[in-house]
Amino acid sequence: MPTILIIDDEQNILVTLSRALSLEGYDTVVAGGGRVGLEKLAAAPVDLVMLDVKLPDLDGLDVLGRIREQDPGLPVVMMSGHATVEVAVRAVRLGASDFLEKPLSSEKVLVTVANALKIRRLAEENRDLKELVGLQSRMVGKSRVMQELAEQIRLVAPSQGRVLITGENGTGKELVARAIHDNSPRAKAPFVKLNCAAVPRELIESELFGHEKGSFTGASQMRRGKFELADGGTLLLDEVGDMPLAMQAKLLRVLQEGELERVGSADTLKVDVRVVAATNQDLPRAIDEGRFRQDLYYRLNVIPIHLPPLRERRADIPELAEHFMRLTCGQNNRRVKTFAPEALEYLTQHDFPGNVRELKNSIERLVILVQGDEIQPTDVERILRLGQPAASGQAGDGADACYSPDKQLKEMVAEAERAFIHRALADCEGHVTNAARQLGLERSHLYKKMKALGIK
Repeated sequence: MPTILIIDDEQNILVTLSRALSLEGYDTVVAGGGRVGLEKLAAAPVDLVMLDVKLPDLDGLDVLGRIREQDPGLPVVMMSGHATVEVAVRAVRLGASDFLEKPLSSEKVLVTVANALKIRRLAEENRDLKELVGLQSRMVGKSRVMQELAEQIRLVAPSQGRVLITGENGTGKELVARAIHDNSPRAKAPFVKLNCAAVPRELIESELFGHEKGSFTGASQMRRGKFELADGGTLLLDEVGDMPLAMQAKLLRVLQEGELERVGSADTLKVDVRVVAATNQDLPRAIDEGRFRQDLYYRLNVIPIHLPPLRERRADIPELAEHFMRLTCGQNNRRVKTFAPEALEYLTQHDFPGNVRELKNSIERLVILVQGDEIQPTDVERILRLGQPAASGQAGDGADACYSPDKQLKEMVAEAERAFIHRALADCEGHVTNAARQLGLERSHLYKKMKALGIK
């Protein structure tokens, strides 16, 4: 239960307030003066302070100021039997949560305390949510390619130029678009997203430009489209390569003129929107195949940004894994787990065809399914196996998984052996003798292999 510190020089007030609050389940601490109250506040944290304006040693407003210096978010309810409006106003300006006049009403005290504690709880929840949002929208990585990407965003964001972000699925295209918006002069205006692949063909025009009431079956009321909602801000057109050709022509007009018409309306609306487009498709190839308009491509591709797959920036995987661990544990109210160095090494060796999104999902599975506080390589191997699609059975699948054109045969063989040993250890729940038997090796031979490959 919350702890309340009562600071007052009247003994009967201390006793009465303490008893009334204790009956409601609160823990109370009492102090007969300002200095004693500050000492008790420094000795142990409390959730709320009830403070008298008139104290024998210190002025109550001075005590309030010192409390604010120690803990700016701590709610303080001031009390007085002969305070003026001027004193009450000063107290509120100094940060008091509320002001009660003596003689105190038990009912009013309890309501005031409950409200002050509720406001603090909401403020703490809001702060935690902001921290989580900050974690979710943070770009993580110190590799060379990430440093170059950060520099691109720094240069691009202040401009009004349209941006085309390309890259495989799961590389973080939306994060880059958000970073461009947040570092632009439009940062305080809306950031609006539309996944062009997720909207049915017959509804995408309404989604983009809005519609008037009765303009088509089911249009029971007027609706503003994404362009209107993003007016003054940024519109992310995700998976723009999947936009129907007929819609591409209408989008081109809006980009050229900065004007649109809602479906079912003849009125022209002016909009000021910075468009950032993203796609995992090869748009030049789509142009050759007649699936994407060349003129629209040039309108969107003013500033191209390409995001590399995670396998091309493996140095960032440990930092990303730690980041997603903190994020996932924060979202699920769990204690943050740590990674054994070998577990991070195992993660780094994985190709992650699903890129950063696959890594994030893998860390979430580790948080949920691993019971220990430290993630071991056998845990990582088991979790990554859970997330893999069923094997296709085609010849060469195994070789494709191990082969890398920039590595020598010796390195690739070592990686394959390391993966096989981790798999055997996982199947045998870490029992080295059983794993050796399964691999057809002497126990001592397996130990030597493990030592040579850096496996604990």
